[in-house]
Amino acid sequence: MKRAADVIGLLQRVRRASVEVAGETVGTIGSGLLVLVGVQREDGEAQARRLLERLLGYRVFPDAQGRMNLSLRDTGGGLLLVPQFTLAADTDKGTRASFTSAAEPARARELFGFLLALAQAEWPGTGSGVFGADMQVSLVNDGPVTFWLET
Repeated sequence: MKRAADVIGLLQRVRRASVEVAGETVGTIGSGLLVLVGVQREDGEAQARRLLERLLGYRVFPDAQGRMNLSLRDTGGGLLLVPQFTLAADTDKGTRASFTSAAEPARARELFGFLLALAQAEWPGTGSGVFGADMQVSLVNDGPVTFWLET
């Protein structure tokens, strides 16, 4: 269950992924992690730092025995961060999601930008989507392997 102060990262191990905005590719990676990022109201820089730490160290890639024992740091793969406010949706009641736990757009943009800058400094080649844009995300999920991470 989501708590009110957890940056959400839905990570997918991919063979390749890309993001397009208005027909232009704005982010692309080969093998690595595509991460959809949801920012909630109470989130701050500490949660963003912790999410990045977990993304780079989370063991989702196979070792020589086929076990998920290797992280992005071990494999040197790509990282593609895509802002997605709908991850903060409350779907407990009714037939329409509520977004009361999502951060205000200006704050979410700021925190996503902070996370992206941290990631690009620590993991060169990190790609991203565009906050607030109508994005088309393409991926080839490897496995499939998908994890919901919260900080």
